[in-house]
Order: sequence, then C-alpha cells, then structure tokens
Amino acid sequence: MAPRSPGYPIESVDNVLRLLLMVTERKQIRVSEAASSLGTAVSTAHRLLAMLVHHDFVVQDPESKVYRAGPALLRVGLLAVRGMEVRNLVLLFLERLRDETGETAHAAILQGNEMLFIACAESPNALRVASRVGTRMWAHCTSIGKAWLACESDDFLRGLYPSPKLPALTDQSITSRAALMSELQEVRRTGYARNLGESEPGVGSVSAAVRQRDGRPVVSISVSMPLVRAPKEPWDDLVAHLLDVRASVEALVP
Repeated sequence: MAPRSPGYPIESVDNVLRLLLMVTERKQIRVSEAASSLGTAVSTAHRLLAMLVHHDFVVQDPESKVYRAGPALLRVGLLAVRGMEVRNLVLLFLERLRDETGETAHAAILQGNEMLFIACAESPNALRVASRVGTRMWAHCTSIGKAWLACESDDFLRGLYPSPKLPALTDQSITSRAALMSELQEVRRTGYARNLGESEPGVGSVSAAVRQRDGRPVVSISVSMPLVRAPKEPWDDLVAHLLDVRASVEALVP
C-alpha cells in the first residue's frame, strides 16, 4: 500500500526531499534535469540545489557543474545504520587490524569540522590508546580526520575552514589552513595520513579513508599507539596492514 499524502503538503519541502532522492538514485544530476523532474523553473531548482550545497548534502563539480551526493548525505546514511550492518562490518575489520598490529584501531566519520568516532577495537596491551567511541575531535588535528579531508576538494576545504588560522589541541597540531592543504596533498599522494602527537601528547597514529568507487569517503580507519612504542620510521609494517585492511573494506563498499 502506497503511503498516504499529507493533508497539508509544503511544496518547497517536498521538492527538497525529491531532490535528495534523485541525487541518491543517480550518480549525478544537472540543474535542468532537476527542474524537469520537479516541474519547476530552472532558477527554482538552482536555489534548492544551492541550499543543499550549503549544508553539504550535495556537492557541485566546478568544471562539469553537475551535482553529486555530498558528505552530509553520506553521513546521514551511515549514521542511520552505524549501530547495525555498517558498524558491525567495520568492526570486524578493526579487530583484524588490531590483531595484526597489536594496537588500537578506530573508525570515524566527518561531522562538520570534527571526526565522530563510531567503532573501536582496543589493543590488549596495558599501555594503549583507549577507545574514543562517541567522542569528537577536530579533523585537522587527527590522522583519521586528515585521511578523510584528503578525499575532499579544495573548494570544500576552504568552505570548511574559512579562516587561515586553525585551532590547536597540542603544540604539534597544524595551525594554518595553508599547512593543512599542503599536508593533504601528501596524504593524497601516499594514500594514508599520520599523526605525531597532534591530537594528544605522546600518541601517534596512521589512518586511511575507505572510499566509494567514485572516490567519496565513507569512513576513516586508524591504528593508534603510544609514541614510546611506535615503530621506527617509516612505519612500513603499520601502513601495509592499514592499507590492506582498507582495500578489503572498500571491496565491499558500493
């Protein structure tokens, strides 16, 4: 049985929700296509899409001008099931990562300019990084955040960080947008991010973003350890385990 229409429909809300469904069902959409599907003027469709861009539910490619699902829309989907299939799936791989490295493994997603930690497999060592599930940390101060941010466009990053100065958690934290953008270029090149006491003194980590086939991040995963037990440069074994687990998770992501 089809759901009954509301007695007092609000056309603008209806159009926004229909737009969101269109974006989730199609890989990309143009303003003209949105207007045609909604039965509105192109200018109306453009205003609705601009508002969705403002709230990160869609993103616009600066060259082709097409709109695609944005990080907020992906996060809503992940949050809706994070206590069920997705979280449980990620947790299995975090446990594998913990067992292979002996260190604590986390998963987190971007919310605003913070990373929300959603799953953890704690190290069995007495001296270890404890679970951060349910907590938030500034994305630019964490490797798990930098791994996610490296998947975003420069335009998105400038919108997320409108000020050239960034707040710090420790004296090792990145404190400028320029320095962050430079480091993210290196993360894109290597495929992983590092943290040496930037979020908490004495704690280090390596992280990678799990991406959809179109390159959009779904979740970031990390291995964290006390720096007194950190391996010598360049952490090859940790990174190898991290990237291998990331590839295994991505194989299951649409």
